[in-house]
Amino acid sequence: MSGRRSLVWLGLTPEPERELPASVAALRRPPVHPGTERRRVQRLILHGGQRGWLRYLAEVTDLVTSVADGTRHGDRAAALLAGEVILDHHHMLIGLPGTGYARTSRQREALETAVRRLRGPCDAPAAGPDAGPSPAPTPMPPAGERP
Repeated sequence: MSGRRSLVWLGLTPEPERELPASVAALRRPPVHPGTERRRVQRLILHGGQRGWLRYLAEVTDLVTSVADGTRHGDRAAALLAGEVILDHHHMLIGLPGTGYARTSRQREALETAVRRLRGPCDAPAAGPDAGPSPAPTPMPPAGERP
């Protein structure tokens, strides 16, 4: 490896490397075996660079947002997990040198919307400032009265 090639981005890959392959495999059409997706991720991490890694995450972001907006059939739970993992990754880019954080701003916005949709019921409108107050939380019984 070149001494000029930055490797700091690799510090952000453990969770996506562990969590994404099974979810992404389920979102692909036709679905692929999770091991196939895992090998692809490993190749990107071991032999690629940050640009290739961010291109892969952009591709997965497109899968997630398509499931969330209903333009693609797919496993909503897998899309939610992938969306949350990538969103966390993209938020952490702010701590790295370079333009990764700025380059992913549109993806972060799209993922925030997608994750919000995927967390809610399928046909419920998105909650907004005009949605009204949230219901009051149920108080917990005192410690001695808990089951």
